[in-house]
Amino acid sequence: MSERRVVITGLGAITPLGNSVEECWNSLIEGKNGIAPITQFDTSRVKAKLAGEVKDFDPLKYMSKIESLRSDRNAQFAVGAATQAVEDSNIMGNIDPDRFGVYMGSGVGGIKTFETEFTKLIERGPNRVSPFFVPMMIANMASGMVAIKFDCRNSVMPAVTACASGSHAIGEAMRAIRHGYADAIIAGGAEAPICEGAVAGFVNICALTLATDPNEASLPFDKRRGGFVMGEGAVALVLEEYEHAKKRGAKIYGELVGYGTTCDAYHITAPHPEARGGAQAMINAMKEANYKESDVVYVNAHGTGTPMNDAIETRAIKIALGEEKAKQTYISSTKSMTGHMLGAAGAIEALACILALKEGVIPPTINLKEHDEACDLNYVPNKAVKVNVDLALSNSLGFGGHNACLAFRRI
Repeated sequence: MSERRVVITGLGAITPLGNSVEECWNSLIEGKNGIAPITQFDTSRVKAKLAGEVKDFDPLKYMSKIESLRSDRNAQFAVGAATQAVEDSNIMGNIDPDRFGVYMGSGVGGIKTFETEFTKLIERGPNRVSPFFVPMMIANMASGMVAIKFDCRNSVMPAVTACASGSHAIGEAMRAIRHGYADAIIAGGAEAPICEGAVAGFVNICALTLATDPNEASLPFDKRRGGFVMGEGAVALVLEEYEHAKKRGAKIYGELVGYGTTCDAYHITAPHPEARGGAQAMINAMKEANYKESDVVYVNAHGTGTPMNDAIETRAIKIALGEEKAKQTYISSTKSMTGHMLGAAGAIEALACILALKEGVIPPTINLKEHDEACDLNYVPNKAVKVNVDLALSNSLGFGGHNACLAFRRI
Protein backbone atom coordinates (compact mmCIF):
# COMPACT_ATOMS: atom_id res chain seq x y z
CA MET A 1 0.00 0.00 0.00
CA SER A 2 1.38 3.44 -0.90
CA GLU A 3 2.16 5.85 1.91
CA ARG A 4 -0.59 8.30 2.80
CA ARG A 5 -0.31 11.88 4.05
CA VAL A 6 -1.16 12.67 7.68
CA VAL A 7 -2.61 16.00 8.79
CA ILE A 8 -3.74 17.55 12.07
CA THR A 9 -7.46 18.35 12.22
CA GLY A 10 -8.06 18.86 15.95
CA LEU A 11 -6.23 20.20 19.00
CA GLY A 12 -6.91 20.08 22.74
CA ALA A 13 -4.90 21.26 25.75
CA ILE A 14 -4.98 21.07 29.54
CA THR A 15 -1.76 22.74 30.69
CA PRO A 16 -0.04 24.92 33.30
CA LEU A 17 -0.61 27.81 30.87
CA GLY A 18 -4.35 27.32 30.49
CA ASN A 19 -7.03 24.72 29.94
CA SER A 20 -7.72 25.41 26.28
CA VAL A 21 -5.62 25.63 23.14
CA GLU A 22 -6.28 29.35 22.76
CA GLU A 23 -5.29 30.19 26.33
CA CYS A 24 -2.22 27.95 26.21
CA TRP A 25 -1.01 29.36 22.88
CA ASN A 26 -1.56 32.97 23.90
CA SER A 27 0.38 32.34 27.10
CA LEU A 28 3.23 30.75 25.16
CA ILE A 29 3.67 33.64 22.76
CA GLU A 30 3.29 36.18 25.58
CA GLY A 31 6.10 34.45 27.47
CA LYS A 32 3.90 33.76 30.49
CA ASN A 33 5.41 31.73 33.31
CA GLY A 34 3.20 28.83 34.43
CA ILE A 35 5.50 27.80 37.25
CA ALA A 36 4.52 28.46 40.89
CA PRO A 37 4.80 26.92 44.38
CA ILE A 38 3.42 23.39 44.64
CA THR A 39 -0.10 23.23 46.09
CA GLN A 40 -0.94 19.53 45.68
CA PHE A 41 0.96 18.32 48.74
CA ASP A 42 2.89 19.67 51.72
CA THR A 43 6.44 20.30 50.46
CA SER A 44 8.04 20.66 53.89
CA ARG A 45 9.82 17.28 53.54
CA VAL A 46 11.14 17.73 50.00
CA LYS A 47 13.74 20.14 48.66
CA ALA A 48 11.96 21.06 45.42
CA LYS A 49 9.17 23.58 46.01
CA LEU A 50 7.96 24.56 42.52
CA ALA A 51 6.00 22.95 39.70
CA GLY A 52 4.01 23.72 36.58
CA GLU A 53 0.60 22.77 37.95
CA VAL A 54 -2.67 22.75 36.03
CA LYS A 55 -5.00 25.26 37.66
CA ASP A 56 -8.80 25.31 37.92
CA PHE A 57 -9.30 22.00 36.14
CA ASP A 58 -12.77 20.53 36.54
CA PRO A 59 -12.96 16.91 35.34
CA LEU A 60 -16.75 17.07 35.49
CA LYS A 61 -16.69 19.17 32.32
CA TYR A 62 -15.53 16.02 30.52
CA MET A 63 -16.79 13.02 32.50
CA SER A 64 -19.33 11.93 35.08
CA LYS A 65 -18.74 12.18 38.82
CA ILE A 66 -18.41 8.39 39.08
CA GLU A 67 -15.87 8.30 36.24
CA SER A 68 -13.85 11.06 37.90
CA LEU A 69 -13.74 9.16 41.20
CA ARG A 70 -12.51 6.04 39.40
CA SER A 71 -9.76 7.68 37.37
CA ASP A 72 -6.35 9.12 38.09
CA ARG A 73 -5.68 12.81 37.42
CA ASN A 74 -3.56 11.94 34.37
CA ALA A 75 -6.47 10.09 32.74
CA GLN A 76 -8.79 12.98 33.58
CA PHE A 77 -6.41 15.35 31.80
CA ALA A 78 -6.26 13.00 28.81
CA VAL A 79 -10.04 12.80 28.47
CA GLY A 80 -10.27 16.59 28.79
CA ALA A 81 -7.69 17.31 26.09
CA ALA A 82 -9.07 14.58 23.81
CA THR A 83 -12.60 15.92 24.17
CA GLN A 84 -11.45 19.37 23.08
CA ALA A 85 -9.51 17.93 20.13
CA VAL A 86 -12.37 15.73 18.93
CA GLU A 87 -14.86 18.59 19.17
CA ASP A 88 -12.41 20.88 17.35
CA SER A 89 -12.00 18.33 14.55
CA ASN A 90 -15.73 17.68 14.07
CA ILE A 91 -14.77 14.09 13.30
CA MET A 92 -17.53 12.29 15.21
CA GLY A 93 -20.07 10.93 12.77
CA ASN A 94 -17.51 11.26 10.01
CA ILE A 95 -15.25 8.31 10.89
CA ASP A 96 -15.68 4.54 10.94
CA PRO A 97 -15.07 3.49 14.59
CA ASP A 98 -13.08 0.50 13.36
CA ARG A 99 -10.69 2.96 11.65
CA PHE A 100 -10.39 5.33 14.66
CA GLY A 101 -7.66 4.80 17.28
CA VAL A 102 -6.00 6.35 20.35
CA TYR A 103 -2.27 6.60 21.14
CA MET A 104 -1.81 8.53 24.39
CA GLY A 105 1.66 8.65 25.94
CA SER A 106 2.44 8.71 29.67
CA GLY A 107 5.75 8.35 31.43
CA VAL A 108 4.54 7.36 34.89
CA GLY A 109 0.80 6.71 34.52
CA GLY A 110 -1.25 6.89 37.71
CA ILE A 111 1.61 7.57 40.09
CA LYS A 112 -0.52 9.72 42.39
CA THR A 113 -2.96 6.81 42.74
CA PHE A 114 -0.05 4.47 43.44
CA GLU A 115 1.22 6.74 46.22
CA THR A 116 -2.23 7.14 47.78
CA GLU A 117 -3.12 3.44 47.74
CA PHE A 118 0.31 2.23 48.84
CA THR A 119 0.10 4.59 51.82
CA LYS A 120 -3.26 3.01 52.69
CA LEU A 121 -1.68 -0.44 52.43
CA ILE A 122 1.14 0.43 54.84
CA GLU A 123 -0.91 2.45 57.32
CA ARG A 124 -4.30 0.70 57.27
CA GLY A 125 -3.79 -2.72 55.72
CA PRO A 126 -4.60 -4.46 52.44
CA ASN A 127 -8.36 -4.44 52.91
CA ARG A 128 -8.39 -0.66 52.60
CA VAL A 129 -6.76 -0.58 49.16
CA SER A 130 -9.24 0.60 46.53
CA PRO A 131 -10.63 -2.03 44.13
CA PHE A 132 -9.91 0.60 41.43
CA PHE A 133 -6.23 0.82 42.37
CA VAL A 134 -4.96 -1.16 39.40
CA PRO A 135 -7.15 0.33 36.63
CA MET A 136 -6.46 3.83 37.97
CA MET A 137 -2.71 3.25 38.13
CA ILE A 138 -1.85 1.50 34.87
CA ALA A 139 -0.38 3.69 32.13
CA ASN A 140 -2.71 2.51 29.35
CA MET A 141 -5.87 3.70 31.06
CA ALA A 142 -5.75 7.23 29.68
CA SER A 143 -5.89 5.80 26.17
CA GLY A 144 -8.55 3.31 27.22
CA MET A 145 -10.84 5.94 28.72
CA VAL A 146 -10.53 8.18 25.67
CA ALA A 147 -11.36 5.21 23.43
CA ILE A 148 -14.44 4.36 25.49
CA LYS A 149 -15.73 7.93 25.32
CA PHE A 150 -15.32 8.22 21.56
CA ASP A 151 -15.94 4.62 20.49
CA CYS A 152 -12.43 4.22 19.04
CA ARG A 153 -12.14 0.55 18.06
CA ASN A 154 -8.87 0.59 16.12
CA SER A 155 -5.50 0.27 17.85
CA VAL A 156 -5.61 1.87 21.33
CA MET A 157 -2.39 1.95 23.31
CA PRO A 158 0.02 4.11 25.29
CA ALA A 159 3.59 5.01 24.49
CA VAL A 160 5.68 4.68 27.65
CA THR A 161 9.14 6.05 26.88
CA ALA A 162 9.67 8.49 29.76
CA CYS A 163 9.98 12.07 28.53
CA ALA A 164 9.65 11.02 24.88
CA SER A 165 6.26 9.33 25.41
CA GLY A 166 4.07 12.05 23.89
CA SER A 167 6.25 12.38 20.80
CA HIS A 168 6.44 8.63 20.31
CA ALA A 169 2.65 8.36 20.61
CA ILE A 170 2.20 10.97 17.89
CA GLY A 171 4.91 9.52 15.66
CA GLU A 172 3.66 5.94 15.89
CA ALA A 173 0.10 7.12 15.25
CA MET A 174 1.35 8.86 12.11
CA ARG A 175 2.93 5.62 10.91
CA ALA A 176 -0.28 3.67 11.53
CA ILE A 177 -2.27 6.13 9.43
CA ARG A 178 0.42 6.52 6.78
CA HIS A 179 0.58 2.78 6.17
CA GLY A 180 -3.17 2.26 6.06
CA TYR A 181 -3.94 0.72 9.45
CA ALA A 182 -6.20 3.58 10.55
CA ASP A 183 -7.88 6.68 9.10
CA ALA A 184 -7.67 8.85 12.23
CA ILE A 185 -6.04 8.61 15.66
CA ILE A 186 -6.30 10.75 18.79
CA ALA A 187 -2.65 11.08 19.79
CA GLY A 188 -0.71 12.95 22.45
CA GLY A 189 0.40 12.67 26.04
CA ALA A 190 -0.93 13.03 29.58
CA GLU A 191 0.85 13.24 32.91
CA ALA A 192 0.01 14.09 36.54
CA PRO A 193 3.19 13.34 38.50
CA ILE A 194 3.14 16.08 41.13
CA CYS A 195 3.17 14.05 44.33
CA GLU A 196 5.67 13.72 47.16
CA GLY A 197 7.15 10.39 46.05
CA ALA A 198 7.77 11.46 42.45
CA VAL A 199 9.26 14.78 43.47
CA ALA A 200 11.49 13.09 46.06
CA GLY A 201 12.70 10.59 43.46
CA PHE A 202 13.62 13.27 40.94
CA VAL A 203 15.26 15.39 43.66
CA ASN A 204 17.40 12.47 44.79
CA ILE A 205 18.56 11.74 41.25
CA CYS A 206 19.62 15.42 41.11
CA ALA A 207 17.28 16.18 38.20
CA LEU A 208 15.08 18.93 39.71
CA THR A 209 15.99 22.54 40.39
CA LEU A 210 15.88 23.56 44.05
CA ALA A 211 15.17 27.20 43.18
CA THR A 212 12.32 28.89 45.06
CA ASP A 213 11.77 31.86 42.71
CA PRO A 214 9.54 30.82 39.76
CA ASN A 215 11.42 33.25 37.50
CA GLU A 216 14.79 31.71 38.43
CA ALA A 217 13.77 28.07 38.20
CA SER A 218 13.23 26.70 34.68
CA LEU A 219 16.27 28.06 32.83
CA PRO A 220 16.86 26.12 29.58
CA PHE A 221 20.17 26.94 27.86
CA ASP A 222 21.04 29.53 30.53
CA LYS A 223 24.39 29.27 32.31
CA ARG A 224 22.59 29.31 35.68
CA ARG A 225 20.45 26.25 34.95
CA GLY A 226 20.43 23.61 37.66
CA GLY A 227 17.65 21.15 36.86
CA PHE A 228 14.12 20.98 35.51
CA VAL A 229 10.80 21.96 37.05
CA MET A 230 8.16 19.24 37.06
CA GLY A 231 4.97 19.97 35.13
CA GLU A 232 1.66 18.25 34.42
CA GLY A 233 -1.18 18.27 31.93
CA ALA A 234 -2.26 16.79 28.62
CA VAL A 235 -2.39 17.71 24.96
CA ALA A 236 -4.21 15.75 22.26
CA LEU A 237 -4.07 15.99 18.48
CA VAL A 238 -6.48 14.45 16.02
CA LEU A 239 -4.28 13.00 13.28
CA GLU A 240 -6.12 12.14 10.10
CA GLU A 241 -5.36 10.80 6.65
CA TYR A 242 -5.30 13.78 4.29
CA GLU A 243 -7.80 12.56 1.68
CA HIS A 244 -10.20 11.49 4.44
CA ALA A 245 -9.96 14.94 6.02
CA LYS A 246 -10.29 16.77 2.70
CA LYS A 247 -13.33 14.72 1.66
CA ARG A 248 -15.25 15.69 4.79
CA GLY A 249 -14.18 19.34 4.57
CA ALA A 250 -12.15 19.30 7.76
CA LYS A 251 -10.18 22.27 9.03
CA ILE A 252 -6.45 21.40 8.68
CA TYR A 253 -3.83 22.93 10.98
CA GLY A 254 -0.80 21.46 9.25
CA GLU A 255 0.88 18.26 8.13
CA LEU A 256 3.01 15.80 10.08
CA VAL A 257 5.70 15.05 7.53
CA GLY A 258 8.49 13.29 9.42
CA TYR A 259 9.28 11.17 12.46
CA GLY A 260 12.63 10.00 13.74
CA THR A 261 12.99 7.56 16.61
CA THR A 262 16.27 6.21 18.01
CA CYS A 263 17.89 4.98 21.19
CA ASP A 264 21.23 6.09 22.62
CA ALA A 265 21.79 2.56 23.96
CA TYR A 266 24.16 4.14 26.43
CA HIS A 267 22.86 4.95 29.95
CA ILE A 268 19.61 4.81 31.92
CA THR A 269 19.47 8.57 32.52
CA ALA A 270 22.35 10.39 30.79
CA PRO A 271 22.30 11.18 27.07
CA HIS A 272 25.18 9.94 24.94
CA PRO A 273 28.02 12.50 25.21
CA GLU A 274 28.39 12.60 21.41
CA ALA A 275 24.63 13.25 21.01
CA ARG A 276 24.43 10.33 18.60
CA GLY A 277 20.84 9.28 19.28
CA GLY A 278 19.30 12.73 19.42
CA ALA A 279 21.10 13.85 16.28
CA GLN A 280 20.10 10.73 14.35
CA ALA A 281 16.45 11.13 15.33
CA MET A 282 16.53 14.65 13.91
CA ILE A 283 18.31 13.51 10.75
CA ASN A 284 15.74 10.76 10.19
CA ALA A 285 12.80 13.11 10.69
CA MET A 286 14.33 15.73 8.39
CA LYS A 287 14.94 13.17 5.68
CA GLU A 288 11.32 12.02 5.81
CA ALA A 289 10.23 15.66 5.71
CA ASN A 290 12.27 16.29 2.53
CA TYR A 291 14.38 18.92 4.30
CA LYS A 292 16.01 21.49 2.03
CA GLU A 293 18.89 23.81 2.90
CA SER A 294 16.66 26.76 2.00
CA ASP A 295 14.03 25.82 4.62
CA VAL A 296 13.49 28.28 7.46
CA VAL A 297 13.61 25.94 10.46
CA TYR A 298 12.19 26.17 13.97
CA VAL A 299 13.26 23.61 16.58
CA ASN A 300 11.18 23.23 19.72
CA ALA A 301 13.99 21.81 21.81
CA HIS A 302 13.68 19.25 24.55
CA GLY A 303 15.51 21.92 26.56
CA THR A 304 14.90 20.76 30.12
CA GLY A 305 17.22 23.16 31.93
CA THR A 306 19.57 20.44 33.15
CA PRO A 307 23.26 21.21 32.55
CA MET A 308 24.07 18.09 30.53
CA ASN A 309 20.86 17.84 28.47
CA ASP A 310 20.94 21.36 27.06
CA ALA A 311 24.60 21.23 26.04
CA ILE A 312 24.26 17.83 24.39
CA GLU A 313 21.04 18.77 22.61
CA THR A 314 22.79 21.85 21.25
CA ARG A 315 25.43 19.50 19.88
CA ALA A 316 22.74 17.26 18.37
CA ILE A 317 21.18 20.21 16.55
CA LYS A 318 24.58 21.19 15.12
CA ILE A 319 25.24 17.64 13.93
CA ALA A 320 21.80 17.28 12.33
CA LEU A 321 21.67 20.68 10.63
CA GLY A 322 25.35 21.48 10.25
CA GLU A 323 27.11 24.27 12.16
CA GLU A 324 26.22 27.08 9.78
CA LYS A 325 22.54 26.17 9.38
CA ALA A 326 22.21 25.56 13.13
CA LYS A 327 23.24 29.15 13.80
CA GLN A 328 20.52 30.36 11.40
CA THR A 329 17.86 28.19 13.05
CA TYR A 330 15.25 29.43 15.53
CA ILE A 331 15.25 27.28 18.68
CA SER A 332 13.21 27.61 21.85
CA SER A 333 12.30 25.63 24.92
CA THR A 334 8.71 26.10 25.98
CA LYS A 335 9.59 24.14 29.14
CA SER A 336 10.82 27.50 30.42
CA MET A 337 7.11 28.35 30.78
CA THR A 338 5.36 25.01 31.38
CA GLY A 339 7.99 23.09 33.28
CA HIS A 340 8.72 19.55 32.13
CA MET A 341 5.41 17.75 31.60
CA LEU A 342 7.23 14.38 31.29
CA GLY A 343 5.11 12.08 29.10
CA ALA A 344 2.96 15.04 27.97
CA ALA A 345 5.95 17.23 27.06
CA GLY A 346 6.26 16.04 23.47
CA ALA A 347 2.55 16.64 22.90
CA ILE A 348 2.45 20.26 24.08
CA GLU A 349 5.66 20.92 22.15
CA ALA A 350 4.11 19.44 19.01
CA LEU A 351 1.20 21.82 19.51
CA ALA A 352 3.67 24.72 19.79
CA CYS A 353 5.28 23.68 16.49
CA ILE A 354 1.94 23.35 14.69
CA LEU A 355 0.73 26.77 15.80
CA ALA A 356 4.12 28.42 15.21
CA LEU A 357 3.86 27.29 11.59
CA LYS A 358 0.22 28.30 11.26
CA GLU A 359 0.47 31.69 12.97
CA GLY A 360 3.98 32.72 11.92
CA VAL A 361 5.10 33.30 15.52
CA ILE A 362 7.80 31.44 17.47
CA PRO A 363 7.35 31.24 21.26
CA PRO A 364 10.36 32.31 23.32
CA THR A 365 12.66 30.72 25.85
CA ILE A 366 11.94 32.87 28.89
CA ASN A 367 14.33 33.53 31.79
CA LEU A 368 17.31 33.30 29.40
CA LYS A 369 19.73 35.91 30.72
CA GLU A 370 23.24 34.49 31.05
CA HIS A 371 25.16 33.16 28.04
CA ASP A 372 26.61 29.64 28.22
CA GLU A 373 29.52 28.85 25.92
CA ALA A 374 28.17 25.30 25.45
CA CYS A 375 24.78 26.65 24.32
CA ASP A 376 25.65 29.14 21.59
CA LEU A 377 22.68 29.05 19.19
CA ASN A 378 19.60 31.28 18.78
CA TYR A 379 17.20 30.19 21.53
CA VAL A 380 14.71 33.05 20.90
CA PRO A 381 15.39 34.65 24.27
CA ASN A 382 12.54 36.12 26.31
CA LYS A 383 10.32 37.46 23.51
CA ALA A 384 8.39 35.74 20.72
CA VAL A 385 9.46 36.53 17.17
CA LYS A 386 7.38 36.74 14.01
CA VAL A 387 8.85 34.41 11.39
CA ASN A 388 7.30 32.43 8.55
CA VAL A 389 8.75 29.00 9.21
CA ASP A 390 8.88 26.27 6.55
CA LEU A 391 9.74 23.31 8.78
CA ALA A 392 9.18 22.84 12.52
CA LEU A 393 10.94 20.10 14.46
CA SER A 394 9.99 18.94 17.96
CA ASN A 395 12.68 17.09 19.94
CA SER A 396 12.05 14.74 22.87
CA LEU A 397 14.79 12.90 24.76
CA GLY A 398 13.86 10.46 27.53
CA PHE A 399 15.42 8.42 30.32
CA GLY A 400 16.49 5.07 28.94
CA GLY A 401 18.05 6.81 25.93
CA HIS A 402 14.74 7.20 24.06
CA ASN A 403 14.81 9.91 21.38
CA ALA A 404 12.03 11.19 19.12
CA CYS A 405 11.79 14.00 16.62
CA LEU A 406 8.57 15.11 14.90
CA ALA A 407 8.59 17.25 11.75
CA PHE A 408 5.71 19.50 10.66
CA ARG A 409 4.97 21.68 7.63
CA ARG A 410 2.13 23.97 6.62
CA ILE A 411 -0.33 22.62 4.08
